[in-house]
Amino acid sequence: MGKIEILLPVLGEGVIDATLTKWVKQVGDTVEEDQTIAEVATDKVDSEIPSPYPGQIVELRAKEGDLVPVGQVIAIIKTEGPDQEEEAKPAQTPSASQPDEAEQVVEVVTKTSEGLVVETEAANDFPRTSPSGRFLSPLVRSIAKTEGIGPDELDRIAGTGKEGRLTKEDLLAYLSSRSAAKTAAPAQPQAPQAQKPAPQPQAAESAEPSKPKVAYGSNYELVEMDRMRKLIAKNMVESKRVSPHVAGFVEVDMTPIVEWREKNKASFEKKYGTKITFMPFFIEAMAKAARDFPMVNVSVDGETIVIKKDVNIGMAAATPDGNLIVPVIKQADEKNLVGLAKSVNDLAQRARAGKLKLEEISGGTITITNMGSFGNLTGVPIINQPEVAILSVGIIKKKPAVVETPYGDVVAVRQMMVMCLSYDHRIVDGMLGGSYLKRVADYLEAFDPNQKI
Repeated sequence: MGKIEILLPVLGEGVIDATLTKWVKQVGDTVEEDQTIAEVATDKVDSEIPSPYPGQIVELRAKEGDLVPVGQVIAIIKTEGPDQEEEAKPAQTPSASQPDEAEQVVEVVTKTSEGLVVETEAANDFPRTSPSGRFLSPLVRSIAKTEGIGPDELDRIAGTGKEGRLTKEDLLAYLSSRSAAKTAAPAQPQAPQAQKPAPQPQAAESAEPSKPKVAYGSNYELVEMDRMRKLIAKNMVESKRVSPHVAGFVEVDMTPIVEWREKNKASFEKKYGTKITFMPFFIEAMAKAARDFPMVNVSVDGETIVIKKDVNIGMAAATPDGNLIVPVIKQADEKNLVGLAKSVNDLAQRARAGKLKLEEISGGTITITNMGSFGNLTGVPIINQPEVAILSVGIIKKKPAVVETPYGDVVAVRQMMVMCLSYDHRIVDGMLGGSYLKRVADYLEAFDPNQKI
């Protein structure tokens, strides 16, 4: 009988840790190869962790709610094969005199001017709980020890984890604000001998920025954000902090597309087995325009521009719980209208059902969001990092518009729509952003209403 370590696998580009939300299997349970043993959640998607081998679970190395770094051991299973711990890594075998690996060694990931730095730090000599009894994960204890933060100071930091638990992000945010407060604090003049010195603020008060008090009134209800809403809020604030947003607007005559779709939607669904919405038309125009203006189809890595050769368009989709997720249509510029329609409908349906795979929500290069589905004229969207542009389309409404004809200008009822492009002004200047937006509109207006399905 052998023992095999199960590690938290890499869950996507840029993902360095995940929250273990549920153990599907417990100690003593038998598992088959590829059978799910745990469920985890990242800032991108919820995932299932399968067992790479058949066997019996003999140890779980993490608790539900723990934030686990990628590559850390989460469980050990007993198999019929050779003992991995004894043959491959005998020094890491737990014993009475040696703490288990989860307590002995932890990966600490911090952000510096040079990017993400992974350090190894012992955490087993730091108290596992704060003075108030709040559990401190090995990762939090390692960071606290490295930064010289004691248990009492940790107790004063608000936690956003499960049941108020202190997460790595909470601690890093606290360290950042404390560092900024120390840098910005001016030198205090010496008080006169006869004057009573002003009381010194406590460490927590000087470290954390003051928040405005909220007047609740007498009739209210407090609802805590769920995990996904917290992540969305964090990502939106971070995007506005990182990217200087600029927005451009254009009005599009959608009459040719509206008339073609109305005439052909029934036969299209009968022939191809999928409905034709307006989203495939938008994505087709965006993909073509991205080929014309490749500097919109980029991302930023420090002071380096990463030009993406693939045009992968993300489409923001609402989930039944009111949150958002962005499935990605890969190589959108290589698909025709039929292929785009099938991809859009499939991804949208599985997004609502919560059945998207991790690879289907990562790798996007530019994003679209449809505000028209809510009856809005348009909206000014926030960029989906690390992309540099996002397009918002509004409701298609009948409006009087001037139409040029061989016999002169006439006023006619047309199907009009407003589009907005938000772009990162670090990379995309007004000429590039405006040109891309106008090109998307040109492709939409140039649609041939006589083309066959």
